Amino acid sequence: MDLYTQLGLRPMINAAGTYTVLGGSRMPVEVLEAMNAAAGSFASIPEFQRRVHQRLAELTHNEAAFVVTGCAAGLYLSAATAAVQRLGLRPSELTPSRMAEAEVVVFRSHRNPYDWAVRQLGARLVEVGYPNEIQPVTESDFRAVFTDRTTAVLYTVSGWTAPGALPLRDVRRITLEYGVPLLVDAAAQLPPVENLWRFTREEGADAVIFSGGKDLRGPQASGLIVGRQGFVDLLAEVAFPAYGIGRMLKVGREEMAGLLSAVERYVSLDHAARKQWCEEQVELARRGLASLPGVTVERSYPNEAGQPLPRALVRWMGRPEMAKRVQEKLLAGDPTIAAHIDEKDGLFLNPMTLEEGEMSLIVDRVKAILADLAVDARRS
Repeated sequence: MDLYTQLGLRPMINAAGTYTVLGGSRMPVEVLEAMNAAAGSFASIPEFQRRVHQRLAELTHNEAAFVVTGCAAGLYLSAATAAVQRLGLRPSELTPSRMAEAEVVVFRSHRNPYDWAVRQLGARLVEVGYPNEIQPVTESDFRAVFTDRTTAVLYTVSGWTAPGALPLRDVRRITLEYGVPLLVDAAAQLPPVENLWRFTREEGADAVIFSGGKDLRGPQASGLIVGRQGFVDLLAEVAFPAYGIGRMLKVGREEMAGLLSAVERYVSLDHAARKQWCEEQVELARRGLASLPGVTVERSYPNEAGQPLPRALVRWMGRPEMAKRVQEKLLAGDPTIAAHIDEKDGLFLNPMTLEEGEMSLIVDRVKAILADLAVDARRS
């Protein structure tokens, strides 16, 4: 009997994506082995951190890297570091009252529930622009919100952000003029693997934060900061194991080892072959379902986070309510199957979190659900 059964839970097939609420991703064997190896011995945590971070910087072609307890923790620590830098404080002097002096600029189109990590520090978010294309934000609009209290600019890169922000390179050019750190929330922006260094080396960000438990397939409670050496060195004085505002965000040696293993694996993957496999899974869904009466299946690209991977989008012509009904039936089955619906009338089947054979199982389950619903309709 496995753990989930012992807890009275059904195992889940995840055809939705790397959502935290579903567990993010599945850790490969080598990642689990690395975590187990780290757990088997004590270590000087500062020295262990130094070695792991140095290796992560090399792997990701960055000046520096740092492991945190998740992307939100990375935002929190990066915003705190920017405040220390701009306010001319020692990390130990960063208190709630001093953070109240800090202002972090954010495009209104980038506001989201995750920026609570910055607000929790006590910094004030200063919005600029509107989340639309009717009144585009200008460089003058952006410059107008900078004051002597501006400690950072927070820029979110995602497939779900609304229009209404300046391009990242333009933002960087202006932040350099004002001497303000640029922080990039890129939690789900892998793949492509090149994003591990593109936002820093090509776009010039001071710090970029990725989730460790999404496509990297590292520990779910981990995140990766990559960035400029001076900024990350200062962040290390703010973060665990130092005492102060970052102490509570403790990172175990197991998570550090697991994330290092995950990144080593990720940068050596054949990403073209992985994308081709996803294309084949979408085609499998199309062949299996498109012949059913009233059903259409199309390739949706990119996926919900803007990642360059395809999904299958299943629709029922003239019956928009079917997507929700099938989604609920998939969740109620054993194993339970998670899939997202679109804003209208479709059901997405995302192969990025699937293993071999799972798409076939999903197709068979959808067919069985539709057959049962047809029988119920005839009886009524």
